[in-house]
Amino acid sequence: MTRMPVLIDTIEKVKQFVQIVSGFPCEMDLSTGRYTIDAKSIMGIFSLDISAPLDLIIHDEKAVPSIREALDSFLIKEPDNA
Repeated sequence: MTRMPVLIDTIEKVKQFVQIVSGFPCEMDLSTGRYTIDAKSIMGIFSLDISAPLDLIIHDEKAVPSIREALDSFLIKEPDNA
């Protein structure tokens, strides 16, 4: 299981996000606080506070690199300390 922080803060981004993750056969969840929903559920995502970062939980380690690449624009990246 891998967790990565994502920001899906507009209706258009939610639609794009669901379209992308639905193309992968593995299970994925979105989590915030004590709430966890299916990442492929557009209605589930709208039940969360999308103005704040969410944790994407990927349940298939082999799929992580390709999912990370496909969702690059949604990922919250750590600032470089250079």
